[in-house]
Amino acid sequence: MQTPAPVDYARATSVEHALELLERLGPESRLIAGGHSLLPMMRIRLAQPECVIDINDLTDLDYVKVEGGELCIGAMTRHAGVLDSPVVGEHYTIFHDAERLIADPPVRNRGTVGGSFCQADPAEDLAAVGSALKASVVLRSSQGTRTVPAREFHAGPYETVLGDAEMLTELRVPIRPGATSAYTKVKRKSGDWATAAAGAYVVLRDGVVADVGIGLTALGAPHFCAEEAEAYLVGKEPTEEHLAETGRLAAQACNPRADQRGPVEYKLHLAGELTQRVLRQSVARAEGRA
Repeated sequence: MQTPAPVDYARATSVEHALELLERLGPESRLIAGGHSLLPMMRIRLAQPECVIDINDLTDLDYVKVEGGELCIGAMTRHAGVLDSPVVGEHYTIFHDAERLIADPPVRNRGTVGGSFCQADPAEDLAAVGSALKASVVLRSSQGTRTVPAREFHAGPYETVLGDAEMLTELRVPIRPGATSAYTKVKRKSGDWATAAAGAYVVLRDGVVADVGIGLTALGAPHFCAEEAEAYLVGKEPTEEHLAETGRLAAQACNPRADQRGPVEYKLHLAGELTQRVLRQSVARAEGRA
């Protein structure tokens, strides 16, 4: 059994303290909250930070609220907190759909929203949700804050645009009147990473799609989204024909890899099928049928 390389430990007592530690300890330091992503990578030495900075005391980043026309979720909010939040469910059911499918209760009780985004795993569920919802993330450093669209936050597998002494503090999602949403996932067993997953929101006006967002994970879609598929569906009725073409375009945006979860052809089929499925579910919710 492999063990992590020796690592120093520090505990932050506030956001300001965490940022000061990041600056002082340098680029080889890492923040840790739930640890469900970082610790396994450290155990097999895919990640070898010189110091981990424990941010579990940053309870002021644990919240769900509506502010300025946006749903705001603090970076230290646990997955279980998102799943239990009636405010989240009121505006975007996609979060509740996704959270029910993330790992298992022990992981959801400790894992955080910020940790999920910053891990940038190619099969991360919340990355697809954030991309589908065209959310933004708030990044903070000692120099101030900046807001980055979720679709620009992930630079590649396990890579983000976070600076060395910068931390993600909040996820923001525009509240869209009339929006309904859904998320679904195919996996080998309970608690496993996705073989493929898709999420979407739709806004219907007079029976026509006025706005839509599509997120995909574990499928190699750039920035976890399918922009051409979205553009195609806007202005059209959500008929089976139009949804099928949207699914085809979504699959076309993907570049999955064959692995133990299945061949490329199977994953491309799932990309199209799951996209149609979440769009149908979103439309059904909009029409009061689900």
